[in-house]
Amino acid sequence: QPQLVESGGGLVQPEGSLRLSCAASGLSLDYYTIGWFRQAPGKEREGVSCISSRGDVTSYIEPLPDRFAISREVAKNTVYLQMNRLKPEDTAVYYCSARRVRPGTVWSCDEYDMDWWGKGTLVTVSS
Repeated sequence: QPQLVESGGGLVQPEGSLRLSCAASGLSLDYYTIGWFRQAPGKEREGVSCISSRGDVTSYIEPLPDRFAISREVAKNTVYLQMNRLKPEDTAVYYCSARRVRPGTVWSCDEYDMDWWGKGTLVTVSS
């Protein structure tokens, strides 16, 4: 059974940076789309960015390149979310998720289509 483990969250001051990691096991990034999502206190979960099995990137909260950048190391089966110039409104639990490629179907990184989820890592942006 695939597992996703997020790490790298913590407390950071405004305008600071963090790099989140999503270590995947039991699956290959060559066959899965990986997405980063976040849920702020009192708000619904929202998509941040996704990277397809081919390495194509989709951003949901702002155009790339900008404050956030998703990347991956296939050899390490790990996906990263580099977050720069963090703002208090970026405070949230950040989750990574995975969706297996389904040949012949439309590509999706919608949260309701994802197959596996990590437990999340908390990012707090505060002075």
